[in-house]
Amino acid sequence: MNNTEVIVIGSGIGGLSCAALLAHYGIDVTVVESHSIAGGAAHVFERNGYKFESGPSLYSGLSYTPSPNPLRQVLDAIGEDLPCVNYDTWGCYLPEGNFDTQVGADQFCQVLQKLRGDKAVSEWRKLQEIMTPLGKSAIALPPAALRYDLGAVLTVGKFAPALLQQAANVIKLTGSFSNIIDGVITDPFIRNWLDLLCFLLSGLPANGTIAAEVAFMFADWYRPGVQLDYPIGGSGAIVNALVRGLTKNGGKLILNAHVEQVLVENNRAVGVRLRNSQEIKASKAVVSNASVWDTLKLIPPGALPKWYVEKQQKTPECDSFMHLHLGIDATGLPENLGIHYIVVNDWEKGVNAPQNVVLISIPSVLDSSLAPPVKHVIHVYTPGNEPYQIWQGLERNSEEYKLLKQERAEVMWQALERIIPDIRSRCEVSLVGTPLTHGRFLRRHHGSYGPGIVAGKGLFPGATTPLSGLLCCGDSTFPGIGLPAVAASGMMAANTIVPVQQHLQLLNDIG
Repeated sequence: MNNTEVIVIGSGIGGLSCAALLAHYGIDVTVVESHSIAGGAAHVFERNGYKFESGPSLYSGLSYTPSPNPLRQVLDAIGEDLPCVNYDTWGCYLPEGNFDTQVGADQFCQVLQKLRGDKAVSEWRKLQEIMTPLGKSAIALPPAALRYDLGAVLTVGKFAPALLQQAANVIKLTGSFSNIIDGVITDPFIRNWLDLLCFLLSGLPANGTIAAEVAFMFADWYRPGVQLDYPIGGSGAIVNALVRGLTKNGGKLILNAHVEQVLVENNRAVGVRLRNSQEIKASKAVVSNASVWDTLKLIPPGALPKWYVEKQQKTPECDSFMHLHLGIDATGLPENLGIHYIVVNDWEKGVNAPQNVVLISIPSVLDSSLAPPVKHVIHVYTPGNEPYQIWQGLERNSEEYKLLKQERAEVMWQALERIIPDIRSRCEVSLVGTPLTHGRFLRRHHGSYGPGIVAGKGLFPGATTPLSGLLCCGDSTFPGIGLPAVAASGMMAANTIVPVQQHLQLLNDIG
């Protein structure tokens, strides 16, 4: 255990994707995880028979292959299946009213017709026409082909004909999504709706979200016959599949192993020192799945150039989360209860205003294994709109902290009462998570949702660093907050470590 070829710091989906792929390549890889449970922001924990997902739970592109979803590409590469339940509908509680909407090209037009009339429907149809070729461009180059060295000439070159055909559109995808919709979408409801979708994708509204992210979503959500996925077992099933892929090929996962420092010798990252003073050496590379801010804390002073440290420290950050995890008695609840609901309190405030958007997931309506019989597990959260500043410095066991938790959780209770009016009397388990919870259990700097890098005003740094032997993966390295983005980042870091011929063979193997 004291010597390996590659060490991966953190078992989030990005780190596990990287490690599992490296193990598939035949690399001796060890994952060191500070928590007692693998999975990072996607881990599952259990209370009184209820299984709770620590992070959001909206999945697509996982139940079929080949898929544009980078996570599905990783699972295909390591030969792991992921049984899913499919659905296509979620509920919306918006200032305009309450309605159900679906993925797919047509049903949202029915919603628009009812809420806004013919002109809005015409604008949405026009947007779909514009997004169709952009969506094709967004998936023309799979992340599985990317690497951060000159070998990319060969791996990306396999897709050169398709990229050349899409060259004009690819350039459009590098700017903000608002550049695409300005002059096309004038209806205020559609503008608000697109801001909401962008916020859920990136933590930023349309003017800050890179167009490629939205084009990728349109390509997946609005194709014929589309359905969304829910993995049986929730996000824990994804974690387990990646861990199986890691360990079946000789990789190792060490839990309760908190990294204190990256070891640097002769200007090269050569291993890690754990909190218990154990040292693990890595002959090829150290890959950090920690955030950009948390990774800097692990590097000895002077090992990275001052300009790089200052630049990384200035990376803008999205706000944090509030979570409400509930286990409830489901007796007498409607059989048509949905898995997801979106609640927006006030468009005028902006989608990223504190406590303005609330998301609700009831995954046990599709997967009964997550809760005891005649029970439901519920996850309510404010996604990336909870300021860290109001929590900073509070003692977690103080009365002030408890009162603030109660106060800041109220908006989530009220949102859920719109779906289940008597929810408070049904609760058997009730857990409130805060930015401090994120910081403690997920080792997230300020409990942040991730970098808030605005499209057109900054670039994600990718996997490489100025310190030889140190690479990074996770939501600080690739655009988009969520499982596809972090899986892509892990895949690219792994591909960069191995010889290009092995990478080319993998591309052939997964088609």
